[in-house]
Amino acid sequence: MATPNTKPRVIKDFDKLDQSIQEQIKLAYPLGFEEHLVHFNNREGNRISALPFEAEDKYYLVRMTVSEAQQIIEDDEDYDEDGNLKDDIKEEYQEKHEDESEEHDPYAEAES
Repeated sequence: MATPNTKPRVIKDFDKLDQSIQEQIKLAYPLGFEEHLVHFNNREGNRISALPFEAEDKYYLVRMTVSEAQQIIEDDEDYDEDGNLKDDIKEEYQEKHEDESEEHDPYAEAES
């Protein structure tokens, strides 16, 4: 049986996150964000969509709509015209965040 997640939950906009967390999120979702959004109701009962990301010390829900997820990737020079994280950027971020990225990358097993 899985143990409950005891890490603090943080709900934030992507552009308000530290650069390091943004880079780790890109490593975890190298093919874009929109297919991984989850939906929930906030305290006021409004339906929210967010990208889940578990860091070493916190569990993030990165607020974004599908169109915002698409726009972030489109505007980000780290992604190519097909919406995929560029190989050289991926390698750079993997080296930079080697310890953190191993536990977050949902594609790690698929690539090996």
